[in-house]
Amino acid sequence: MSAIIFILQLILAVIMLPFHILYYIGIWDRTSKKTFPLFLSKASIIYNKLMEEHKKSLFNNLSDFADSSKELRLLEIGCGTGTNFKLYPKGCRVTCLDINPNFKKYLSKSIAESDHLKFDGFLVASADNMTPIADASMDVVVSTLLTCSVPNTPAVLKEVKRVLKPGGAFYFLEHVASTDESSLISFFQKVFNPTWKMLFEGCSLQKATWKDMEDAKFSELNMRHIMAPTIIILITPHIIGYAIK
Repeated sequence: MSAIIFILQLILAVIMLPFHILYYIGIWDRTSKKTFPLFLSKASIIYNKLMEEHKKSLFNNLSDFADSSKELRLLEIGCGTGTNFKLYPKGCRVTCLDINPNFKKYLSKSIAESDHLKFDGFLVASADNMTPIADASMDVVVSTLLTCSVPNTPAVLKEVKRVLKPGGAFYFLEHVASTDESSLISFFQKVFNPTWKMLFEGCSLQKATWKDMEDAKFSELNMRHIMAPTIIILITPHIIGYAIK
C-alpha cells in the first residue's frame, strides 16, 4: 500500500511540477502569502455556512469563562478573516493574532461588521511564540483550522496554557487525519498531503491533533471526533471541543 501511495504522490508531483518549481525557488511562498487571505475570504463563506451549527454549539458557553466583571477576554489565534466574530458574546474583548499580516485587510471588514464586540488589536505573531501576550491574561483562547498548518502543535498548546488564566478555556475546531487508516479518506489524505501542504500554506492533511490535545494535560478536556459536512472529502475528519486549564 505504501508503494502505491508513493507512486501516486510522484504522479501528482509531476502534474503539479510548475507549482513545485515555484515553491522551491521561493516565488510561490511569497505569492501565496498575499493571495491565500483572498482565497480564504471566499472559501470561509462556504465552510462557515456548512459548519454554522457546529460552531454555534461549540461557542454557546463562552460567557461561562468571563471574569468577575462579566467581561470576557478572548484571544483568537490564527484569526484569518474573522469569520468567528459573529458568534462571540456581546461585549467580549477580542485580541486577534495571525502570522500573516496580509489578513489585516480582510479582518478589518469583519471588525467593522462586529459592533457587538470590543477589539484590542491585531498582532502579527506565530501561535507557538506569543510573546506579546502576557501570562494568564486571557479568559478564552480560540483556534479554528489553525493546527493543521503549524509545525509544532505541542508548542502552540504550551503557549495557549501560558496565556490562559487559571480555569480559562481553549476552544478548538480542527480538521485532522482520519482515525481509520484503512479508509479511502486516509488513503487519499496520504496521497495528496505533500502537494496540499505546498499549495495551502503548510496545511497538513495528516495531523493527529487529538493526540497533542490529550498530551497537553489540561485539567479537563471535552473533545469529540466528527465528520464535518465540508465539500472537500479530504478535510471531513474534524475534532471539536474545549479544554480547561
